[in-house]
Amino acid sequence: MNKVECGIYTMCLVQDGNKVLLINRPESKGFPGYLGPGGKVDSAESFTEGTVREVWEETGLVVKPEDLIYKGVDEYLVPEKNYRYMVFNYLTRTFTGELLTNPPEGELAWVDIDVALQMPMQDWFKRRFPLFFELGTFEISVVWDESNQCIIEEKVRRLGG
Repeated sequence: MNKVECGIYTMCLVQDGNKVLLINRPESKGFPGYLGPGGKVDSAESFTEGTVREVWEETGLVVKPEDLIYKGVDEYLVPEKNYRYMVFNYLTRTFTGELLTNPPEGELAWVDIDVALQMPMQDWFKRRFPLFFELGTFEISVVWDESNQCIIEEKVRRLGG
C-alpha cells in the first residue's frame, strides 16, 4: 500500500442573523470569489484551535472553540499524488471583535444568506455553502484527476439532523 500524504484545513462561516461573513478573494490569492475564512491547521493545533486562529487572522473576529458548531468534512483525494486534502467545516453565531480594515485574504463582506449563492464563488464552495445552514452534518468526498483537472467521482452525504 502506498503512503498517503494528508493536508488538514478548516473553514468557519460566521453567521450574524440572516447574514454570513465572506471573504472576496482576489485572483492573485488563488480560489477567487467569495468564500469563508479558513486555512491550514498547524501541526501543534487541534482542528478547533486552527479554526479559531484562522478566523482571527483573516477577519479580526474572535470565536471560541466551545461556540463552534461542527458541520462536516470535505475530502479531496488525488490518487496520482497519493494526496488527501481534508477540510473540517464549522459554523458559529457567536463572536466578538471588529473586522480588520485591511484583511490579508481579501475584502470582508456581510452577505445575506439567501443571496450568497448569486455571488461569484468557486464551485466547491457553492456546493458546500447551503450545507452549513441545514440540520446535521455533511460529508463530501471528491476524487480528483490531476492530469485532466476534473472530478472523477463525487459523493455528498447528509448525516444526522
